[in-house]
Amino acid sequence: MISEKHRLKRWSNQLFFTGPTILAFTAVILVPFLYGIYMTFFQWDGISSATPYVGFGNYAEVIRDGKFWASVWLTLKYVVATVVLINAIAFFLSYLVTSGIRGQNFFRASFFTPNLIGGLVLGFLWQFVFNNLFVTIGKRYGIDLFSKTWLGDETLAFWALVIVTVWQYAGYMMVIFIAGLMSVPRDVIEAAKIDGTGAWKQLTHMVLPLMVPSFIVTIFLSLQRGFMVYDVNYALTGGGPFGSTVMASMHVYDKAFVRFDYGVGQAEAFVLFFLVAGVTLVQVYLGKKMEVEA
Repeated sequence: MISEKHRLKRWSNQLFFTGPTILAFTAVILVPFLYGIYMTFFQWDGISSATPYVGFGNYAEVIRDGKFWASVWLTLKYVVATVVLINAIAFFLSYLVTSGIRGQNFFRASFFTPNLIGGLVLGFLWQFVFNNLFVTIGKRYGIDLFSKTWLGDETLAFWALVIVTVWQYAGYMMVIFIAGLMSVPRDVIEAAKIDGTGAWKQLTHMVLPLMVPSFIVTIFLSLQRGFMVYDVNYALTGGGPFGSTVMASMHVYDKAFVRFDYGVGQAEAFVLFFLVAGVTLVQVYLGKKMEVEA
């Protein structure tokens, strides 16, 4: 009887603390996700009460939608560029501000600050930089690269998006790397110094292998943000010029909420979700295999 009372008390305590979270997760994440899957089998314009069943017709339309796959391919290139640059720059910054340089706390705060700016504000801010500041500097000093706005060039507009994304997230990932560097055992580094190991070998053979858990987290976050980019894409380029920077999320939004084809738009979102989930699982699996212990 006593054990039964303890069991009921434990369950009631667990329900009290986890119940609201589970309820919120179910209402905000799980139910919309399942309803979204349900909507992929119907045709709906968002206005009509009629929702004819089309089966896998929406998925067939996704396969035939060349613009969707073009946006996915562009997104993949964007993800590769941003993930590599964000993590490389973030690690360099973290290594710099943990090396004991003067004013390193100031630099930590400065590098992290861009992450506090919202995506829409960030996009409009950099739109002014590319359209006005850079053009003025380019014309005044005869720098051809900046003599015209990057946002009007189909190739340079893509790299403008990459630069803004890296500028926004590198400081955030830097904080994660700082935590990882702080957890590297000092005795390992001291032993390497006593043995005469140079700074480069310490970094490549000791620090980086021990930083794999941090890289798993930062690559996961930068992958997720790269695939799901919309706000900066919308505010900075709006998908232009001539649709050359329409990322997958923007295409899905346009399909569902501008062209009012909710069924196909939801099917494309579902395909994008599985693509992101697949890439992320592979990344985490490979990262876990690379982990080492000090």
